[in-house]
Amino acid sequence: MTRKLYIGTNTKMFQTGSEAEAFIRRMDELIDDIRDRLEFFFIPSYTSLERSVKAVGDRIRIGAQNMAWEERGQFTGEISPLMLDEIGVRFVLIGHSERRHVFRETDEDEARKIRCAADHGFTSLLCVGETAEQKNSGLAAASVMEQLKQSAGTLKAEEVPGKLWIAYEPVWAIGKSGVPASASYAEEMHGVIRTALRELFGPNGDDIPILYGGSVNPSNAVDIISRKGIDGLFIGRSAWDPERFDSIIREVLPVFESRNDD
Repeated sequence: MTRKLYIGTNTKMFQTGSEAEAFIRRMDELIDDIRDRLEFFFIPSYTSLERSVKAVGDRIRIGAQNMAWEERGQFTGEISPLMLDEIGVRFVLIGHSERRHVFRETDEDEARKIRCAADHGFTSLLCVGETAEQKNSGLAAASVMEQLKQSAGTLKAEEVPGKLWIAYEPVWAIGKSGVPASASYAEEMHGVIRTALRELFGPNGDDIPILYGGSVNPSNAVDIISRKGIDGLFIGRSAWDPERFDSIIREVLPVFESRNDD
């Protein structure tokens, strides 16, 4: 299946509303001539969401960094799908490693969020990835497959087309001290994920995009995207300067398209 290049960024707790708006307006200008070849997305902080949506309309997919598993309730500090939908957000990041390892969310928590997102017609970007200890113990594949099955296993095959994306982000590759995975290792793990998705969802498992994230930067982006089974890039701080992000996109896009044409 020929796909568009999936590419985007999560700004975590870094940009204010005005900074996020300026960033996404500039990206909207920069990618205008290639937007039809991309599935481009931007995931800013909660306070930046409405401004970002108003700035770019439906030209760029705007997503939330997290979402509660209930529509309403006594959940101080949480954001419900109804609140996100009201401001035009129907794309949500679920299970980022910081949510799992800093805020102690479990696969069960992620499963409830995935279920809630599907029930409200949202698209979920589910993050999975192994720790350094799991990798060094030879448990990377088993760990990632278990995360997938526990977090997304409540979905039915007919629910996933267009509504479930996967980001493979090895925990040891994320953050300032992260070491990016080699392109060959990323390719291997993407194959593991594809196998798990086929086991879960049958033929529809082939239609779920799998993105690589984890210290993607200008020096490794092309090598990573050239590898089989990698449908896109989920980029961190290297994407937070619009001109640099645009440069990365324009370097990887022809490589991705050429790979798909082979």
